[in-house]
Amino acid sequence: MDLKNVNLIGNVGAGTMGHATALQFAMHGYPVNLFDQDSASLDRGIVTIQHDLATFDRAGLLAEEPATILERIHPTTDLQTAFAHADFIIESITENLDVKRTVWQAIEQVIQPNTIMATNTSGLDPTALQSGLAHPERFVVAHFWNPAQLMPLVEVVPGQATDTATVDLTVHLMNHIGKHAVPLKKASLGFVGNRIQLAVLREALHIVDQGIATPEAVDDIIKYSLGRRWSLVGPIASADLGGLDVFTNISSYLYQDLANDTGTDPVLQAKVQAGELGLKSGHGFYNWTGAAGQQLVAQRDADLLALLKADHDTENPS
Repeated sequence: MDLKNVNLIGNVGAGTMGHATALQFAMHGYPVNLFDQDSASLDRGIVTIQHDLATFDRAGLLAEEPATILERIHPTTDLQTAFAHADFIIESITENLDVKRTVWQAIEQVIQPNTIMATNTSGLDPTALQSGLAHPERFVVAHFWNPAQLMPLVEVVPGQATDTATVDLTVHLMNHIGKHAVPLKKASLGFVGNRIQLAVLREALHIVDQGIATPEAVDDIIKYSLGRRWSLVGPIASADLGGLDVFTNISSYLYQDLANDTGTDPVLQAKVQAGELGLKSGHGFYNWTGAAGQQLVAQRDADLLALLKADHDTENPS
């Protein structure tokens, strides 16, 4: 299948990630059949889409009126209606292997012979997910990063049975709808982004647990050094720029002192056992219940939106 043959999108899930993927396709001209298991979930998804459209409109990121974009999104609870004529399907439901496999096996019963099936999982094995399908060669991971409406990256990850043409089309399509798609050569647990994120988080929490620095200090150190540098050039290019001899020397004594636990992180586990889950419960390492916590979230989203606007203006000079 070529990109010109992708005319209708099927979107599984209207939640945190699913509403955003539906909006992304609709913003770039694609009609989207938005499927969820009940009308209440669809209603909540449409309300969130309307909120995001208003935000993008204020930022000057829409080429059309919000109402025109919204008209392209067609909510439905009927599997046949949603996917029988879809050319590309993106799924964003619960991170549960059995649930995803069951849903995809049901979807495969109603789709066209050439439909591409993409799961927006953040780390589940695509080979395990595609193993129950009649056509696993058309199945691939398209991992959007949260918040999906603001983050550019999509990791495109093949399973063992995924056809190269499926990967190529998915990369092309993701770039066509304004994302930055990066294909992996093969799957790995957590893909690439989450492997790096968890490696950094493990060391950050180890530093806190050892009394070396507070969570606030660790976050400031990352924000005002590595975070800024890595947003311009990644860690491997940074090593080249700093001198590989320097990094080799540092690794010779520092690697052995870094956290290397392989089980569940004890600091995280203690927080979870105490019911301190972060933003969703109001408390984690930070207090998210007051105005300061909500302002931090709002500022993060505003800064991400500004970066998105800068990307848009660079790609679409007036």
